[in-house]
Amino acid sequence: MALGTVVIEAAPKSGSLITARLANEAGREVMAVPGSPLDSRAQGCNALIRDGATLIQNAADVLEQIRPLGDMVRSPSDRWQVAPPGIDIDADDIARKKITDLLGHTPVAIDELVRQSGAHAATVAAVLLELELAGRLSRHAGGRVSLG
Repeated sequence: MALGTVVIEAAPKSGSLITARLANEAGREVMAVPGSPLDSRAQGCNALIRDGATLIQNAADVLEQIRPLGDMVRSPSDRWQVAPPGIDIDADDIARKKITDLLGHTPVAIDELVRQSGAHAATVAAVLLELELAGRLSRHAGGRVSLG
C-alpha cells in the first residue's frame, strides 16, 4: 500500500494540484485540508474536496487514512508485507496466471481482480507489484490497472 498525498494549501493553478492529480492517476489516496472560500490559497484544496478528495480536519483523520500501514506484519523470511496474520501473500503459479489472465489493455479495477480471481487482496497486490516491477503493468486513475 502506498501512502497518499495530503494537500494543505493550494492556489487554483498550483504545483500542489498537479501533484494531487498525478497521485490520483497513480491510484493513490488524495487528502485535502479545507480552507476559507474567501482565501485564494484554499481554493485548490476546496476544489479537491469537492471532486472527491478525502476531507482532513485534524491529525486523527490522517491517521485513520494511513492506519492500514500499521497493520504490516513481519514474515518469517524477515521481509515486510501487508497481510493479516496467517495469510500468505506469496502467489503460486496458478494464482499468478489466473490474475495475469484477467488483465488486458483495458483498465480494470483492482477490486474487480480480487473478486474475479478469488485470491486474497494481498496476493493480488503482490502479483500486481511483480508485474509493475517487471514493467508489464500500467496504473490508471481510480485504482485501475492494465497490461502495458
